[in-house]
Amino acid sequence: MNLHIRKTTMNDLDTIVEIENQCFPEAEAASRTSLENRIRIFTDSFFVATVEEDEIVGFINGCITNDRTICDEMFDDPKLHIPDGDYQSIFGLDVIPEYRQRGIAGQLMKHMIQVSEKNGRKGVILTCKEHLINYYSKFGFENMGISASVHGGAQWYDMILEF
Repeated sequence: MNLHIRKTTMNDLDTIVEIENQCFPEAEAASRTSLENRIRIFTDSFFVATVEEDEIVGFINGCITNDRTICDEMFDDPKLHIPDGDYQSIFGLDVIPEYRQRGIAGQLMKHMIQVSEKNGRKGVILTCKEHLINYYSKFGFENMGISASVHGGAQWYDMILEF
């Protein structure tokens, strides 16, 4: 499989919305408007993974902040993006079901970490469900405990990778 990671463009929006809806329950999935704003406002930290003839099979995205944890308001308020902030957040790491277990999510994560470090961030932050703590720990993330986030009605854990 020839995987390529590139910055997203507005032309990718329809596919990104479809993938988001495949990967997250309705209460947790980002809306079309939210994803469109993310592409428009923090395009430097929104990447897609493609195969074959530029077929998008996954993506990773998140705003930049000075905070060490993600708050729910960040998901829908693009004004909270601070382009020269300290921490790269990760809002979503999505891979379509038929391409899972092939290392695509890991390559997207490594790409985001490398870009964040290259751009002088202090680290990368994310929230995840309990069953994913070990997965993110493999990249060097540390569990900071239960998050204040109640996004989608789920229980989340704050994770941080500091450079």
